[in-house]
Amino acid sequence: MVDKVSKEKRSEIMSKVRGKDTSPELVVRKLVFSLGYRYRLHAKNLPGKPDLVFPGRKKAIFVHGCFWHYHDCKKGKPPKSNEAYWLPKLEKNRKRDQENAALLENLGWEVMVIWQCQLKNLLDLETAIKSFLDS
Repeated sequence: MVDKVSKEKRSEIMSKVRGKDTSPELVVRKLVFSLGYRYRLHAKNLPGKPDLVFPGRKKAIFVHGCFWHYHDCKKGKPPKSNEAYWLPKLEKNRKRDQENAALLENLGWEVMVIWQCQLKNLLDLETAIKSFLDS
């Protein structure tokens, strides 16, 4: 499958992709705050710079976009075009995520990953977050 936009337009679109303050992350932050939990953002001293950090509880939450972190869901499918580029890139992201979670766990932290597709059901997500943070 050939890209439907020009190389210049694709470059413009990709330049707007950010690692912090993404829409899914903002939804999770608002939800967690509304539940009464307080957190720190993007702790630079921790592996992977978790999106939400609860230092007193030694818990961290990563909010992952399904595409960029190669989730096994409909949104996580790599593009059909240029697979030689995308598959290794996305697999590298997945491996890095696993390594960062393992490093955090070795430091005594508990890790939760929230996927973009989980935001479809906020009640289930709320229950999962409460369970994670209160355990």
